[in-house]
Amino acid sequence: MDDKMRRVAVIGGTRIPFCRSNTLYADQTNLQMMTTTLDGLADKYDLAGVHIDDAIGGAVVTHSRDFNIAREAVIGSKLAMSTPGTTMIQACGTSLQAAVTVAGKIATGQTECGIAMGSDTTSDPPIVVSPKLAGRLTALSRARSAMDKLKVFKGLKPGELVPLPPNVAEPRTGLAMGQHCELMAKEWGIAREDQDQLAYESHTKGAGAYSSGYMDDLIVPCAGVFRDNNLRADISIEKISTLKTVFDKSSAGTLTAANSTPLTDGASTVLLASEDWAKARGLKPQAYLTHSQTAANNFVDGDGLLMAPTIAVSDMLKRVGLSLQDFDFYEIHEAFAAQVLCTLKAWEDPTYCKDVLGRDEPMGTIDRAKMNVKGSSLAFGHPFAATGARIVSNLAKLLSENGGGRGLISICTAGGMGVCAIMEAA
Repeated sequence: MDDKMRRVAVIGGTRIPFCRSNTLYADQTNLQMMTTTLDGLADKYDLAGVHIDDAIGGAVVTHSRDFNIAREAVIGSKLAMSTPGTTMIQACGTSLQAAVTVAGKIATGQTECGIAMGSDTTSDPPIVVSPKLAGRLTALSRARSAMDKLKVFKGLKPGELVPLPPNVAEPRTGLAMGQHCELMAKEWGIAREDQDQLAYESHTKGAGAYSSGYMDDLIVPCAGVFRDNNLRADISIEKISTLKTVFDKSSAGTLTAANSTPLTDGASTVLLASEDWAKARGLKPQAYLTHSQTAANNFVDGDGLLMAPTIAVSDMLKRVGLSLQDFDFYEIHEAFAAQVLCTLKAWEDPTYCKDVLGRDEPMGTIDRAKMNVKGSSLAFGHPFAATGARIVSNLAKLLSENGGGRGLISICTAGGMGVCAIMEAA
């Protein structure tokens, strides 16, 4: 390793359009989407046949056949076969954590370049058989004679044949993420109207990003799709205010299909490199990935499932000597509008900042005009493992076009975790 840490350049990224589950990508697999996105990156930065030191990423909803999807995607792409692929998963933080991992190896001199990526589809979920049937099938594979094979199914009951449906509930609590977020919204007093307003702003900003041409070099087509199909340019507060709540259907519920991200299919990728490698290939850095942090909380015993980013951001800012206000852009992943609003309210709350974050003073407010300025997950959708790389690519472009500045990324994940990062303009 080098004695001196090197700057890590974010060259830029690509993604395919994101689509609501069981719509336009219903016949696409994670591997197909990830490979398409890698090829888009190769075309954008002339990487066909080029060796990349690392390709790291993964998918949250996976089949057993995708045991190393990162390597398989590389093999199927235009990149050199000598490019290694490493699969990793950290729920919704997967591809941001992949970018952080790639950056760490570049910064310490282990590698010169790397790709972070993520893909997810809930249109092609793994269908799991019952434990009893799984045991029989395993025994069947070991049976030799026809009689032994018949014996495997002795006493088979019809109930054993019923597959176990896909489940997005937290294993430790049995609650879906939206149910957990409803609890957070109640705890922090987040109004339905404020959630709907944030959703409205996300869609209008996202639609503006498309109409202005901002998205043109970030999107590569896939399966005949050229645009995110969850995005609503004609969204109206009046319309979304009439939607019924989804997770708590009583009068106390506030989360709806509009102010929550839908189940989404998609993939994204981002290229990072040392300055020397970028210069040698004639590539101009858009930004630098400078700091990161991961945190977790005790959501099982009552901490908000999606509140860990408040801890990660606080710890990171303490370590690097920055305040919450020292940023030109804030990219706060919109898993739910309520999650974003709970996070902002927690940073402003003296008691939370003292008891949970160990601060003598509240972190304070941010300029909301600087937050998710081109839209975010409520508009574009949220293919779990793909969101981080989408945000890194977007923030890098924002900083580049801004001609300077600093950006903060905050992503909540299942399992009561949070991943955050700081990027600075090149």
